[in-house]
Amino acid sequence: MAAALALKVVAGLAAAALAAVLLEHYGLAGPPSAQPQPRRPWSPHPAPGTGDNIFWGLQISDIHLSRFSDRGRAVDLEKFCSETIDIIQPALVLATGDLTDAKTKDKLGSMQHEVEWQTYQGILKKTRVMEKTKWLDIKGNHDAFNIPSLESVENYYRKYSAVRKDGSFHYVHSTPFGNYSFICVDATLSPGPKRPYNFFGILNEKKMEELLLLVKESSRSNHTIWFGHYTTSTILSSSPGIRSIMSSATAYLCGHLHTLGGLMPVLHTRHFQGTLELEVADWKDNRRYRIFAFDHDLFSFADLTFDKWPVVLITNPKSLLYSYAKHEPLERILHSTHIRVLAFSSSSITSVTVKIDGIHLGEAIHLSGPIFILKWNPRNYSDGAHSIEVIVQDSAGRRQTVHHVFSVKEDLHLTFDPLASLILLTDHYIVARVLFVVVVLIQFTILIIFRFQGHPKFKGPPGFINLTSFSLHVLSKINIFYYSVLLLTLYTVLGPWFVGEIVTGKIGCCFSFGIFVDGHFIQGSLTFIIGIMQLVFFNIPLMAYLCWSLLQRCYGHNFRSHLNQGKYLKIIPVHIFMILLYIWQVYSCYFLHVTYGTLALLFSPLRTWLTLLAPILIRYVWTLNTTELGTFIVQLKSHLTS
Repeated sequence: MAAALALKVVAGLAAAALAAVLLEHYGLAGPPSAQPQPRRPWSPHPAPGTGDNIFWGLQISDIHLSRFSDRGRAVDLEKFCSETIDIIQPALVLATGDLTDAKTKDKLGSMQHEVEWQTYQGILKKTRVMEKTKWLDIKGNHDAFNIPSLESVENYYRKYSAVRKDGSFHYVHSTPFGNYSFICVDATLSPGPKRPYNFFGILNEKKMEELLLLVKESSRSNHTIWFGHYTTSTILSSSPGIRSIMSSATAYLCGHLHTLGGLMPVLHTRHFQGTLELEVADWKDNRRYRIFAFDHDLFSFADLTFDKWPVVLITNPKSLLYSYAKHEPLERILHSTHIRVLAFSSSSITSVTVKIDGIHLGEAIHLSGPIFILKWNPRNYSDGAHSIEVIVQDSAGRRQTVHHVFSVKEDLHLTFDPLASLILLTDHYIVARVLFVVVVLIQFTILIIFRFQGHPKFKGPPGFINLTSFSLHVLSKINIFYYSVLLLTLYTVLGPWFVGEIVTGKIGCCFSFGIFVDGHFIQGSLTFIIGIMQLVFFNIPLMAYLCWSLLQRCYGHNFRSHLNQGKYLKIIPVHIFMILLYIWQVYSCYFLHVTYGTLALLFSPLRTWLTLLAPILIRYVWTLNTTELGTFIVQLKSHLTS
């Protein structure tokens, strides 16, 4: 009794400790923990007031210009580069990857289409946007589809982009009130395989060393913003890890996840080290973009919808959710003299109304450009968190309302959406590896245990558990089925899944743990996810179907007689379910052919060969000589009559 109680106490403490670690890791338990780096010696002045210590920029991501789909993407991008840029007049624009779509007409295959890149460059030239602002465009995974090397003529990024330079880089925006660093993270693969195997980015030791040098270069800047295509959760990086080396940055701006099909329209979080990670929704389907600003070194931003005016950003007081004293001088909010708002519209702004905690505070006056200010006393709001609301109206009668929670105290914190934090802070490739290994080990363990276990001793009536146990006993004792399933699982882990054109003209092999192509090894990431899908959606169901079929044979049925039992609602769904999974397996063969060519289709043991062998194995179950099942039939009848 005492031992059981002690075990429960230990288990409870372990669960509590695990929960505490997860809460802290995903930013759900309050502010990030203190880091070994000393806090930057910020001065409370100059504080936001009537000064011009401000600049702003834009971010746009996942444009996906396509020769086959939605020509409106290009039309709207041209309007964005002309009208939107002319109105907002950003100091710089960050175009964070997937500039082109690079898919075939059927949307299954992938290749670089020069016409898509020509369309992109044509828009930049026609609108003369690079003369109006600093346009920093970087590659996404689609921009690296099917590129054998960086030197390849098909690497159109080098020819048609604004930056035209592969790899990470450091851009410094200089102002009279200081320098601001923008560090690009290029985690695209080289060689760039066809889709889908470059969904994850990779930063090897060489790339990490380059980024560390850029960190040193940016150490004297007022602020550092990192930007890239991939979220950090979809980057494989060498030690000490991508989040660690960007820990001194104010924010990491990225794209890539496309709001997860509309399920997560907002994907924002804060790293354990304090850096914000802000994924912006895609231009492709949602026409989203972002405005960000540094106002007296206070960072603020707003995610916007294209062609929706007015555009409004409250820069002082800034949002409490995105505040962190280590990275910015939050004390300046308390010393500020004015509320500050950026307001843009295609028509003139007629009014900027400010409310705090629902109480009308006044009308902001125009300072210069898009800057509107309203005198306030922040000490009136020093008693915790408060809500600020700004209503902007233009001469066309359009109205925009924005609001957020703020605090003039530095010791208050809000937490991010737990699901968004889970998506952005989890290293998904590690989770996929662990799950893959766990699923494989479970299947191996079950097979081996039942192989060497003696005659099953049934307890109670022949329910689901007893019959499942018996069917696994039968499958494991018959060599052809035992070794077929065992070797299939082993091959899924160790064998080449297919041999084909990973990159056009370059033959490679795909394994669960990675891809070999043209003398390069691309570390496994999405391969583990696909491996899990193969196990869960075909290998394991095939084993279960074989067990079920063997159980029917042990009841004394053949294929025809088991259909004539009259138990159609129990029998037919099993066959339909297996047929659907078989169709999925056949489709995977078709997808393999479309994406990696005929060679991949012919030399794919895990797809094509398995698709052909599975019906043979199933047929063998139903045509197996009854004498080979004699012992099992007797055992089952003995149990049923006992």
